[in-house]
Amino acid sequence: MNRKPHIIVATPGRLVDHLKASKGFNLRLIKYLVLDEADRLLSNKFEKQLNTILRAVPRKRKTMLFSATMTKKVHKLQRASLKDPVIVEVSTTYQTVEKLKQYYMFMPGQYKEVYLAYFLSQLQSEKEKEKTKSVMIFCCTCERTTRVAKLLCALGFKAVPLHGQMLQNKRIAALNKFRAKDRPILVSTDVASRGLDISHVNVVINFDVPTNSKDYIHKVGRTAKVGREGLSVTFTSQYDVELFLNIEKIIEKKLELYPHKEEDVMSLLKNVMAAQKLLVDEKSQLIEDKKMDRKRRPTDNDF
Repeated sequence: MNRKPHIIVATPGRLVDHLKASKGFNLRLIKYLVLDEADRLLSNKFEKQLNTILRAVPRKRKTMLFSATMTKKVHKLQRASLKDPVIVEVSTTYQTVEKLKQYYMFMPGQYKEVYLAYFLSQLQSEKEKEKTKSVMIFCCTCERTTRVAKLLCALGFKAVPLHGQMLQNKRIAALNKFRAKDRPILVSTDVASRGLDISHVNVVINFDVPTNSKDYIHKVGRTAKVGREGLSVTFTSQYDVELFLNIEKIIEKKLELYPHKEEDVMSLLKNVMAAQKLLVDEKSQLIEDKKMDRKRRPTDNDF
């Protein structure tokens, strides 16, 4: 930044850090301010950082906001200090692309991992007809993301996790493995739902139904890009019915039930339970190793 670049791309928090800590750095000459994923940046989560940035840039500038799902609360645009705004909309409704086939699977909550194993095995059985599919699986928490990735590996699938609690170098390594198709399954939190441009993604699985209906559009938008076909499946349990109906309402479309037979799904129960037990045993062993490690550590009395 000391070399005075023409363009700076940054997250709000990191940019504020540099404004406060980097000597000689300022935004006084900025002519254009672009907010990508504006619906997220204009939320309360980023309000403090964004206000700091707005105070640091000139009043005379052009501000542009981009988003696939813009909030209806137009008064939020005032936070970006817009003057005489012009709104350009491709559509006034929230839509998904026509070439995206959207399905759902309804299941008891305790068998979601069994249904996931079944669905992925169905995809693998189609390898003779098509090339190996690249799959993105979205989970609601970092812990569940790690668990699902480990479970899939234990079942023989090539999966890698991605979430915000991972170190940056590990996140980059995970994405590189997925991009190179070394690991064709990426299990992720919302961190991969926006701004990730990987064109070869064939399938998106919502392992957990998005609590925000608009997030559904961003997640399934990871596939069926640039005129390509894509497939999305949303796993819905008895606890997710309201969230699922909200998604259908906002996209103004009824999702189709993915064709399957319950007996075929449950035939994998034994294998999945064995993999689940393996994960529990590994976790128990890890806890035990940590306890033993603490016991081995020298204390002041040892010296």
